[in-house]
Formats: sequence, structure tokens, C-alpha cells
Amino acid sequence: MSGAYLLILVIGGIGMYVQYQLKRKFKRYSRLHLQNGLSGKEIAEKMLADNNIHDVKVVSTKGSLTDHYNPKTKTVNLSEVVYNQQNASAAAVAAHECGHAVQHATAYPWLQLRSKLVPTVGISSKLASFLLIAGIFTVNSFPQLLLAGIIFFAATVVFTFVTLPVEYDASNRALAWLENKNMLTDKEHGAAKDALKWAARTYLVAALSSLVTLLYYLNIYSSRS
Repeated sequence: MSGAYLLILVIGGIGMYVQYQLKRKFKRYSRLHLQNGLSGKEIAEKMLADNNIHDVKVVSTKGSLTDHYNPKTKTVNLSEVVYNQQNASAAAVAAHECGHAVQHATAYPWLQLRSKLVPTVGISSKLASFLLIAGIFTVNSFPQLLLAGIIFFAATVVFTFVTLPVEYDASNRALAWLENKNMLTDKEHGAAKDALKWAARTYLVAALSSLVTLLYYLNIYSSRS
């Protein structure tokens, strides 16, 4: 058990470091203003047009780090700072979210799978929390409860790993478009690439953390008296 705790702490520490670096990088690159003078909104609209996507709208959403693509409403939702500002960070985020729109338009398999898993994961994650807590207290008398929680939690673990190729591919599409269309200078492109690299690492850490947590619960179940 001590080994499992140590691994969880290590992954948690790595996660905190990655989050710190991500915020630091985005803050740094938000001061690197684009020579083309385009805002995040304009970058997104141009990438969509260049990919012959004309049924997706680019809208502003409140909050920080709230950027996302909604396949149901076909909207690229950019946080206010990304939507309005003209810097390398805004360009990276805007192009990345449009990368998801391109995935949707081209029926990217991993995105389709992820979308299908969303309803199931929404339910299983809620049930898992209750079952795992209750299962730990009753593991010796009623181990089936913990096992049920582990099964539901496993669904969320699968979801985090399915998310990885979706996020990495969206960043690759974004960077390829930014480079092929000469949207950024070499310095700006390097900044965008670095920012997206650290953003992708947050998903990797999240996936590893969920896997380690699953192994931790499996260890409790297998070690019951």
C-alpha cells in the first residue's frame, strides 16, 4: 500500500509542476504580440474557412481556461482573453480548438469514440465516487460494492486515455495549419508549439493519475481479508 501512496504522490507532484509550467508559459506568451495583428477570434475564423468549415461559429465565453469546441452546437468557444487578444497564446488556443472542429468535420475516429463515451462517463463518474467510498468501508463484509465502484471508475480511466489522441491530434492540426499558412513568425510559432506541448501534458498526467488511482483501488480489493 505504501508504494501505491508514493506513486500517487509522485504523479500528483508532477501534475502540479505541469500546471505551474502551463500557466507560466501561457502568461509569458500572452506578452508576445502577433505581427499579423489577428485576434484569437480572427485566427479561429480563418482556420475554419481554410478547412472549408462554414457551419461553425466562433463565440466568446466567460471565465479563464474555458476554451472548448462544442460539437452539439457547432461552436468554437473562446475565453474572453483568447477571443479578443492578439498574441501567441491566443493563437495557439484558438487554432487548437478549431483543430477539434476539423476533427468533427472529418469524422476523426478518436473524437467520435470520445463523444460516444461522454454520456456513459457522466453517469459512471458519479456512481464511482459513492461506490468507492462505501466499498472501502465494507470491503471485508461486502467486497462486491468496491468491485462495482472499480468497474465504474475504470470507465472514466478509459475516457482519459481516449482523450489523449484527440487532444494531441488537435494540437498537431493547429500547428500544421499555422505553419503552412505562414500565420506566425518563427518565434511566435515556437511559442505556440511550446504552449500547446504543456497543455497536452496536463491530459497525459490526468490519464496517468486516473490509472494509478484505479490500481490503488484494485490493490485494496485484492488485499481484502
